[in-house]
Amino acid sequence: MGKLPLGTISVIFIAQRTGNDDEGYAAAATAMDASAAQQPGYMGMESVRGHDGLGITVSYWRSDADAKAWRDHPEHAAIRDAGRDRWYTSYTLHVAQVTRSYDWEKS
Repeated sequence: MGKLPLGTISVIFIAQRTGNDDEGYAAAATAMDASAAQQPGYMGMESVRGHDGLGITVSYWRSDADAKAWRDHPEHAAIRDAGRDRWYTSYTLHVAQVTRSYDWEKS
């Protein structure tokens, strides 16, 4: 992602997968990534998942209002409900504002 502008809103989603319906989950994740990228204020996303099903996704937004608009988007709300029903055993979500940002790359 690289260095972020100060004030960027980071939405940190930490979720434990059930392992159910991997194909449905993958399709929903791809659709959500594409939809989020079309939303006002979207700045990018980073995501990792371990072999144990624990995943961390961080999305970046220009403002808290933009992040809330994505939270409230009807398509996102429908997928969130499906996630609670089928794909996750638990999740935690944190919203934070970037106060410092650094990057480094080995040459």
